[in-house]
Formats: sequence, C-alpha cells, structure tokens
Amino acid sequence: MTVPAHEVPAGRALLITGPVGVGKTTIAEAVGDLLRSRQVPHAVIDVDWLRRSWPTPPDDPFNAATTLRNLAAVCGNYLADGAQRLILAGVIETRAERDAYQAAAGVPLLVCRLHADPPTIRERLTARLGAGSPELPWFVERAATLDRVLTAAGVADTVVDAGHPVPEVAADVLATAGLDR
Repeated sequence: MTVPAHEVPAGRALLITGPVGVGKTTIAEAVGDLLRSRQVPHAVIDVDWLRRSWPTPPDDPFNAATTLRNLAAVCGNYLADGAQRLILAGVIETRAERDAYQAAAGVPLLVCRLHADPPTIRERLTARLGAGSPELPWFVERAATLDRVLTAAGVADTVVDAGHPVPEVAADVLATAGLDR
C-alpha cells in the first residue's frame, strides 16, 4: 500500500558507519529486527549494494554519484510506502558526504560509528575472507586506516563499541541514536 506523499509521516535516518569488518551490515539488520519487534515501520539499506556496477566512471571510482542517486530513489520509495526509520549501512569519510547522504535520504540523518579493537576486526575479516586469503592483509590495513580517518573526520553523532554480541550492539545503537521509539 502506498501512502500519499502529503500523508508520509516525518521520518528519520540512521547511518551506521565504521571500518571494514566492524559489522555495519550485521548491526543494521539487527537494528531492523528490533524495530520490527517494536512495530516501527522501517527499511534497512546496505549502501554498498547501491554502488555496485561496473565499470565505474574514471573520475568516480567508488561510484559516489550513482550511490547518491540510487539512495535518493530508494529512500523516497520507502518513505512513500510508510517507513518512519531508514537504517543505512555504509561508510562516509567527510562532512560533505554526510550532508549529501542526508539530502539523498530526504529526512534528518544521524550517524553512528561502530568501533572495535584491531584483534576483533582481524578476527571478523579472517572469518569473512579466510585465513589464507591474499586479500586479508590489505583489508586489515584498510580497516585500521579507515578507523583513523573516521575518528579524525568527526562525522558521527555517536560511537558504539561493536566488540560485543550483535543483539547488544544493535540495542546500544538504537538507544544511543534515540530511534527506539
């Protein structure tokens, strides 16, 4: 059922960000589960899937422009269909990116950065890629670099320790962001 645009309730968006391997998508899905259990209309969006195409433009290797166009369309559709909370999983590194994501979402955006210690990140990446993966060292180094970049950028409203069980982290994210109601 589509809700007429003039009847769409005011929504809010939450971007869960952090380095590779910290659990952004897993936590976003768990936050969605918590919202469903509380009967809060919502949508969960893995931003990485909105950028996956090949080839990418030479001047936009991470497909940022396509990502924002897709994000605007998807968020608009979910809001029109009654979603009151948009839960996004993705990485933003600058204030300009944050502003662009909020504009694309079309509703106020909160940003929660997940943080986990390096051994936890390494363990998760090893489980994902395999201990013998030739890509593992690159991803471990990228996670450390990205964690430093995100910390310095200060684009997050809140930071949550992701080194705990998924249900606990999801509840912390939801409560810290004030979206549990």
